[in-house]
Amino acid sequence: MNATSTPTTAPAHHPDLRDFYEDPSVPVASGTPRSLRQARMLAAALGPATGTPRTILDIGCGDGTAAATAAPLLPGHRIIGVDWSQDALKRARTHLSYAIRGELTGGGLPFRAASADAVLFSEVIEHLVDPDAALDEIRRILRPGGHLMLSTPNLAAWYNRALLLAGVQPVFSEVSLRAIHGRPGTEVVGHLRLYTARALREFVAASGFEIVDVKGAPFHGVPRPLRPLDRLACSRPSLASILLLHARKTKT
Repeated sequence: MNATSTPTTAPAHHPDLRDFYEDPSVPVASGTPRSLRQARMLAAALGPATGTPRTILDIGCGDGTAAATAAPLLPGHRIIGVDWSQDALKRARTHLSYAIRGELTGGGLPFRAASADAVLFSEVIEHLVDPDAALDEIRRILRPGGHLMLSTPNLAAWYNRALLLAGVQPVFSEVSLRAIHGRPGTEVVGHLRLYTARALREFVAASGFEIVDVKGAPFHGVPRPLRPLDRLACSRPSLASILLLHARKTKT
């Protein structure tokens, strides 16, 4: 089991990671249930489009399927996919009208300060060497009061608690870029950091954002017999497979 997307920072300073994420065989799509829940949260926050379209950046858009899933719930708004991987962008352009190359490190994203109304940051932060710098750059490009919709796997997901008690490596965590060791699953996707609901709240708030809400989402990789339990766990974000955090850029 893995939640996946494409990072936009760590590979810039690590050639091996850059090669890893540029490999077309590394999964870059995320689950539809997560995408839909996140899009509903953003649609409720933005409201109906009136006048000038709002600009929504999907940073680490991967193959673009998540943004394409969200688009029907965000009519009248402009969604721009952003990724550093040329392979991911090639695939994203089959789903999105706008998909451009950009990185969170180095010179930063190719957007002016305070130019975006909202940022989708889905299953990316767990891949980053420097998540602090990533949130600093996202805060720079968001307008005051702009929305951050961040999703990431939950280290304290209900099944991970049971696995740890049994001495098994938690799902979503990885100890190697070459193979899975000591935990369920078969795909290596390069997770470097994992968060609990509490840690994610504290981290994002410390980066200059006001936390609006944290919700849970199911994970498409949960075995079918366990999916009813996974959906039930969403009612308590601290136990859910995926954390969906909505935050706003503070105006000071």
